[in-house]
Amino acid sequence: KHWDVRLSAPDPKVREEGVAILRQAILDCHAFGGFSVLLVPGRVNGTDETHDHVWKRSIEGIRQVLPLASKLGVQVLIENVWNGFCETPEQLRDYLDEIANPWVASYFDIGNVVKFSPSQNWIRTLGPRIVKLDVKEWSTEKGFDAKIGEGDVDWPAVRQALREIGFSGWCTAEVAGGDREWLADVAKRM
Repeated sequence: KHWDVRLSAPDPKVREEGVAILRQAILDCHAFGGFSVLLVPGRVNGTDETHDHVWKRSIEGIRQVLPLASKLGVQVLIENVWNGFCETPEQLRDYLDEIANPWVASYFDIGNVVKFSPSQNWIRTLGPRIVKLDVKEWSTEKGFDAKIGEGDVDWPAVRQALREIGFSGWCTAEVAGGDREWLADVAKRM
């Protein structure tokens, strides 16, 4: 629901609802035995929802759930998406560092950033802030329809950067579903 009920919304009541939804996601995650929830903190959406608004409003909302996240052991992981927010690795790093809480980190999407700059640069800049990875491809020709390994991501450089930062967390194939043959191919590509 974070796309429609945003922590960055101009309306304070919508932001309150966004905090309530995030709080419920943390409770649900804990109940299911999980240890993290994914969050898109907002969207740059005009003069009432600028980059600065998303930054300030979302941090204010996230901080409201941190006592619960800490108590239950559930991290809030910020995903980098095409929402006009934090389109450089330095911006995302600084955003996470301003929150300055071990219960907030990055769910880094490897394919989403290729449009802006090489994924390996993001990985090195974000470093230990990355807790989980979305693995997918992106191509100037096929967009997100490119299969892993057949687009613009420099996978050898990405693997090297992940080794350099000592990444050993979870990776999710963020690709279309399919039959057993398709899924075997996705697993092989990963």
